[in-house]
Amino acid sequence: MARVIKIDNSLKKRFSYKKQKKNTKKDLVAYFLIVCEGEKTEPNYFRSFPKKVGKIVYDIEFDGGGISTLKVVEKAIELRDKSKQKYDRVWAVFDKDSFKSNSFNSAILKANSNNIQCAWSNEAFELWYLLHFHNRTTAMNREDYKQALEVAINSKIKSKRTQFKYEKNNPNMFLILQKYGDQKQAINWARKLNENFDGKKFSEFNPATQVFKLVEELNGKSEVLNDEIEDKYTLGK
Repeated sequence: MARVIKIDNSLKKRFSYKKQKKNTKKDLVAYFLIVCEGEKTEPNYFRSFPKKVGKIVYDIEFDGGGISTLKVVEKAIELRDKSKQKYDRVWAVFDKDSFKSNSFNSAILKANSNNIQCAWSNEAFELWYLLHFHNRTTAMNREDYKQALEVAINSKIKSKRTQFKYEKNNPNMFLILQKYGDQKQAINWARKLNENFDGKKFSEFNPATQVFKLVEELNGKSEVLNDEIEDKYTLGK
């Protein structure tokens, strides 16, 4: 029987929320609301990012799960408008998957018109994972992504006794990708994929993913967000 991939303790400590330093007076807090279509896959991944990058502390709320593309956006709007917390970013995370093209396109257009950021993927969130290893430029279905991801990660594992088997709700995917993949390259390839498409027929943008935009913000690499947070504390909330 193949052994389960083990994650180095150093990686776990580095990216664990529980190991982060407590907030200080000099910290700048960025308030995020992330509403996901999936119940565990996406929340597990985004929860694994460092809670603090530089002076910015990320206070992130998650909601959603088991709802359609349009419902994700509608719930994000509802939660934002009802909340006493003023969020710096509200994100809707969903896939094209088997949803109808009209529903997928409508969800993105509604998000855009309501100032909701969209980390959508066509066809599946797993495209973002695969881009850590390959510049995928042709369409695939969810099962193909799963198989391609297993091949890519297993090719990086030196021990033949330890084999990676993709499980959709694996809480260690962020750490596995950090260990065997290249997130910086994934961002570059995802950005280049977007350059191939134009217009509002988002369902035809395949393969494509906007997840890299949310990843850049959580990595503290978004100059726009960083400037907004700095201004918020300089000028007053």
